[in-house]
Amino acid sequence: MQIENHKEEVPFAHYEERFKVLEPVEAAARTGVQWDGKEFYVNLLGREFAISWPVYQIRAVDGGAVPPLPVQTFLLRYLLESKDVAWAGEWKTFREMPWGEMYIKPYTGRVLTRAAFTLGTRVAAFKAAAEKLGATPVKHGDAGFEFSLIGGYKMQILVWEGDDEFPPNAQVLYSDNFAEGFAAEDRVVAGDILISTIKANM
Repeated sequence: MQIENHKEEVPFAHYEERFKVLEPVEAAARTGVQWDGKEFYVNLLGREFAISWPVYQIRAVDGGAVPPLPVQTFLLRYLLESKDVAWAGEWKTFREMPWGEMYIKPYTGRVLTRAAFTLGTRVAAFKAAAEKLGATPVKHGDAGFEFSLIGGYKMQILVWEGDDEFPPNAQVLYSDNFAEGFAAEDRVVAGDILISTIKANM
């Protein structure tokens, strides 16, 4: 296969190769994901996807569209590298977690600024989309919602609308288990996926 989109397809191809030698029973035990002997069943933001092994294929259990390649790469990395970690009940900013300081610049652009100007400029549409996705309202910001991302991992997005003096603003909070269960780059991608999913429902 000739790879055209290197930014997305090269990482995906790398993890697809690693996936072939995954030990599925170990992966299911480590992540808490259901494995039926042929497919893993992964729930991402309320949609269930079946991922076959050893030859990677993905299908949406609801019969809808499969996610784009960067999301599929995230799901592969989840099965390959993540683990089921109990949530202690606290929320953390990206910066407060391991390697957060090192990744804060790309994170701010890809997640916080994007959330502010995508969601904070259309608060009513954000609320409607979050409710459609089954998110739970929280009492912070001009609008705030808690989402179940994957497994026992949760995220909150809080937005402030802005006015003539101040631009819109946003904060994203992660359940504390992200610190141990996900690499910093995957936390960035998690924020990206969440915002893209909300935007697609606005």
